[in-house]
Amino acid sequence: MHRLIPVEEATELMNRAKDWSVWRWLLEKRSVRAAADRAVDALGDAEKEVKSAWTDDMKKAYRELEARQAFERSPRSKQRYDKAKEEAQNVDPQMKLAVQQVKAADDAAENARLDAEDTFAEAERQLSADMARAGARKAIHSWDLRLKAIRKAEALAKTVASR
Repeated sequence: MHRLIPVEEATELMNRAKDWSVWRWLLEKRSVRAAADRAVDALGDAEKEVKSAWTDDMKKAYRELEARQAFERSPRSKQRYDKAKEEAQNVDPQMKLAVQQVKAADDAAENARLDAEDTFAEAERQLSADMARAGARKAIHSWDLRLKAIRKAEALAKTVASR
């Protein structure tokens, strides 16, 4: 995977922002938000690029996991889950296990991103520089997790391609 300049820039900004006062946070929140959005977009684009190179079986296994997760949250999506499960029934169990590990890494990164956003929102409501700093740390952590998940997805594609 190539360097993601927006992620590096946003990480640098967040590291500087850890020392800001509450007023500086309020003044800079638009630029911080814009940098964070660019980082998330760059990570999303990188993820799409990597996963577009996956085999059909890998994509089917991932869709099955997504559909199962949706079904667990809402029983109304049972039909989607049943269809995805049927499409992935002939996928090698080892492949499913490897894809499941990528999905778990994706989920951890997404949960971390949402936690960072919630922390920033709460910091803004409370006008808390300490919470904003915590949000900055959480944002950087979420980007690191997302990069690791993308690298896992990329490694899986390379492993399958080398067979």
